[in-house]
Amino acid sequence: MSQRIKALLCLADGTVFDGWNFGAEGETTGEVVFNTSMTGYQEILTDPSYRGQIVAMTYSQIGNYGINDEDIESCAPNVEGFIAKEFFDFPSNWRSRNNLDRYLKENNKTGIHGIDTRALTRHLRDNGVQMGIISSTDLDPESLLGKLRSHPGISAFDLVKEVTTKQAYKWNEGVWKLKRQGQGAGGKGQEAENSSLVTRHSSLSVIVYDFGVKMNIMRHLFSAGFDVTIVPAQTPAEEVLEMSPDGIVLSNGPGDPQTVTYAIENTKKLMGKRPVLGICLGHQILGLAMGGNTYKLKFGHHGGNHPVMDLTTRKVEITSQNHNYCVDIASLRGQAELTHRNLYDGTEEGMRHVDLPIISFQHHPEAGPGPNDSGYIFKRFREMLGK
Repeated sequence: MSQRIKALLCLADGTVFDGWNFGAEGETTGEVVFNTSMTGYQEILTDPSYRGQIVAMTYSQIGNYGINDEDIESCAPNVEGFIAKEFFDFPSNWRSRNNLDRYLKENNKTGIHGIDTRALTRHLRDNGVQMGIISSTDLDPESLLGKLRSHPGISAFDLVKEVTTKQAYKWNEGVWKLKRQGQGAGGKGQEAENSSLVTRHSSLSVIVYDFGVKMNIMRHLFSAGFDVTIVPAQTPAEEVLEMSPDGIVLSNGPGDPQTVTYAIENTKKLMGKRPVLGICLGHQILGLAMGGNTYKLKFGHHGGNHPVMDLTTRKVEITSQNHNYCVDIASLRGQAELTHRNLYDGTEEGMRHVDLPIISFQHHPEAGPGPNDSGYIFKRFREMLGK
């Protein structure tokens, strides 16, 4: 960057961090959370589940491998703001097509770097997530705090309406793999290959409710042999059933699940009519549709290193996570049984309906970024439909 522009991060409890602006100049407000992934900032930036939130990366060096054309989970960044300890605007990676600073500027997203992200993370861990504001134009902490105190918080908004597709569409791309090529003059050594080119199983059709769906969910569904159609979040259940899908997928998405009342009502009408898979927000919506409750975590789960036990096999998976809310399994009064548990704090990570073909998971089996330990979930859903 040619010059350094001072910026402030102010939290709702009055805590202030001094730093430097990167990305777009200006001011942005959101719920401040921390993500523990060491890589994958591009996927995190473009994950629609982060709408309404400012994300702090706990890994210290951000931007060092730049921005490429493939590692995206939606067409543009969805975070409200971005926080880094050390920001690099001189990336080094053969796949890089842009640098992080320019990418954020192009998409009008404001960031701050040069702050002690360890201190910020400890503060959020001890005091809980809270609203925050990043500004490079207003450097008066009292002024920023006043703006925060007048903000209603992200639970006052239906963020799903901001990220869902406007019209239905088909998805025809599988997961990306790497194929080796011989080294030579101008050779890259490895090149991305789309698995949609390989032989696929006979297709079963699924309708994906887009509450903020990540592209990698659709890639995994396609690679698992599904014919995939995505529909807007407010699509009536009757319209979906008229399309005669073999199964329904309720996607991830942002915000408080209790604000998405239309999704809860549609899910009630779909239960028992078709097999259902819920992921993250979709899992929470299923819990509410069954008459249960959700509760907010103190500082949420965001990152790619969370151990989860599959209670049916007793195997432990390292999972990718991004959520602030959980389903209270006890509130379902025996309608569903717990299938997965978080080994960090014992919170609920997965459930299965005792009578109906319904399974759901709080963590992200599609990763993007993160480990692929839970990728079997898509095959498990296909097997459930096959029966």
